[in-house]
Amino acid sequence: VPMVLRAPLGTGTGAAAQHSQSLEAWFAHVPGLKVVMPATAEDAKGLLLAAIDDPNPVIVLEHKLLYRTSGPVSEEAFRTPLGVSAVRREGADLTIVATGVMVSRALEAAETLTHQGIDVTVIDPRTLTPLDMNPILDDVSRTGRALLVQEAPGHVGFTAELAARIAESPTLY
Repeated sequence: VPMVLRAPLGTGTGAAAQHSQSLEAWFAHVPGLKVVMPATAEDAKGLLLAAIDDPNPVIVLEHKLLYRTSGPVSEEAFRTPLGVSAVRREGADLTIVATGVMVSRALEAAETLTHQGIDVTVIDPRTLTPLDMNPILDDVSRTGRALLVQEAPGHVGFTAELAARIAESPTLY
């Protein structure tokens, strides 16, 4: 029996502080729980269907501001594999890793930086647990720079884990 929980998170809707948490790092610490954070309409569908098929418990964390967005989605019942990062944009100078609503904001920033001569890669992990670090480490190794973007507080947040894994990676030194 699939065990899937969909839960809203994030700020920006005018809800009070008790309704604006970003609990993804907290959930990522639960052994055996897969944590998914879609950033696009297509991934919301594909990751949810993959979560339903998965024999493990999965929580799908949906940023509330993304409920107001739209995008192309196939009518087919496709699955987006859990544990596979998406490279949303490729660049030569900087690697940005962002989750949820911050992915679209990172893409906007990357476009702005292009006009200043800075070429940016944007990577969306999509699944926080299990985490696909290979595209992140490969790109940071290539660009030599990482900018980690999340809406959650920096203290003990998900990007703190990314920073630790990048700093500990033997492939970068």
